[in-house]
Amino acid sequence: MLEIEQELWDKGYENIACIDEVGRGCLAGDVVACAIVMPKGLLIEGVNDSKKLSPKKRDKLYDIIMESCVAVGIGKIDCKTIDEVNIKNATKLAMKLAIENLRDKDGKKIMPDHLLIDAEKLDLDIPQLNIIKGDEKCHGIAAASIIAKVTRDRQMEKLDNQYPQYKFAKNKGYGTKDHRTALLEYGPIEIHRNTFLTKILNKNIKTT
Repeated sequence: MLEIEQELWDKGYENIACIDEVGRGCLAGDVVACAIVMPKGLLIEGVNDSKKLSPKKRDKLYDIIMESCVAVGIGKIDCKTIDEVNIKNATKLAMKLAIENLRDKDGKKIMPDHLLIDAEKLDLDIPQLNIIKGDEKCHGIAAASIIAKVTRDRQMEKLDNQYPQYKFAKNKGYGTKDHRTALLEYGPIEIHRNTFLTKILNKNIKTT
């Protein structure tokens, strides 16, 4: 999984920022992106697409990645903005924000000289490769997916304390059966993406 990065390191690139997002398909909560710069040649055992890992494994790898990385940045875009600009554009905004927030362990801002991005293309004046299923093919993008996933999951677990009826700790804001049932019973709240709820709420109108 280091083949793509290695080619860029061999060409002289130093700060390769790998970028991925989570939460694109959720009904509630932010879309969260991570940009991460990993040390040259480092391959962390077990790092893979975050969706293929158990929560326990993700948490363990989160700590290892955060300790090992050269720099990391997180970008979050809220539900209101998602409704205003659509999820694709919100995802790109989150990715750009993650790049802007790249900091090393001393808090120093790091400017990447190349980007490796899962699927998306960003209108930035930085060389980039846009890799379909990048979190399965690229170690750095897989690491970014883990950091983004754990960051967002922890955010949703905190929101579960405020809104226990939606079971966010369990569903993380995705449109599971229990989440949809809660929406029909209690209606949407401030962290829901209203543009994602039309079919669900229309069903409620038809049955009441």
